[in-house]
Amino acid sequence: MGDLLPWRLAWQVALYGSDGFYRRASGPAGHFTTSTHGPHAAVLAEALGRLADREGARHVVDVGAGRGELLTALHAARPDLHLTGVDVVARPERLPGGVAWLVSPGGSDLPAELRDLTDVLVVANEWLDVVPCTVATVRGGRLVEVDVDVATGAEAPGGPLDPDDEAWAAAHWPADGLPDGARVEVGLTRDRAHADLLSRVRRGTVLVVDYAHDRVTRPLPGTLTAYRDGGIVDPVPDGSCDLTAHVALDTLDTDRVVTQREALRALGVTGTVPDHSLARTDPLGYLGALSRSSAEASLLAPRGLGGFGWALTRLPRSGATGAAD
Repeated sequence: MGDLLPWRLAWQVALYGSDGFYRRASGPAGHFTTSTHGPHAAVLAEALGRLADREGARHVVDVGAGRGELLTALHAARPDLHLTGVDVVARPERLPGGVAWLVSPGGSDLPAELRDLTDVLVVANEWLDVVPCTVATVRGGRLVEVDVDVATGAEAPGGPLDPDDEAWAAAHWPADGLPDGARVEVGLTRDRAHADLLSRVRRGTVLVVDYAHDRVTRPLPGTLTAYRDGGIVDPVPDGSCDLTAHVALDTLDTDRVVTQREALRALGVTGTVPDHSLARTDPLGYLGALSRSSAEASLLAPRGLGGFGWALTRLPRSGATGAAD
């Protein structure tokens, strides 16, 4: 076995180091599809535009913006909104001229310029799942870190958790009663990243969208997964693949968590199939409507993108409820 590092450290370098996965020219869309890619982007952009109106936002910030796919769709749908993208790469060449761009260090770290935001809707779609976290395993009833060979992905038990990670696990994903070999993905780095994002907003709304689990549904084997070229591969922290783990959205300091399906339905996304009679009178219009309804249905699918969690927080705190209201 070669060089071993705790998973959290190896993960950070693999995604955000100088030769990291997210710095590659292909970008995330070259390897997997999210709600911000392809035909989904136009539907989501329109829904987020309605959410911005509902929240009184005139500025939308996309954290983890990839190559600006969602921002491009937002610019087309809502040219009246001020738009800003945040990601680890330089401004994409094809980004519309009116869209601002900030370069982020990557992972949980945000650019210093992102601060004092007002009248803003901040959207972080599939950002927290790629904020590296401590990966631990149960040995003899206690949690120890999992170390990984950075070249092969082979794993070995590491040292004990640091006190902060141990306290998070005890509160939210306790090892008591778990069998040896069960895994825990300690969400403290995600909680802190979310808190940092909230601290950048003086007045506005923060929306985090991600794969999620809660205390009742924490998975025994964990969720650490890798993607490359459109498929799932073994997680190896060598920079060749995406590395992601589901987010404990229930531990975030947020106002409300709903599913994407619930939230988008409340924002007018229905997935309704167009009347087939339109195919005779307006074939091109029918094909366009059918493509849109397919994208909407995909975003609403309860076992797919529709099952993602939407965690929404209004600032300053006022006890308000979430996006589905």
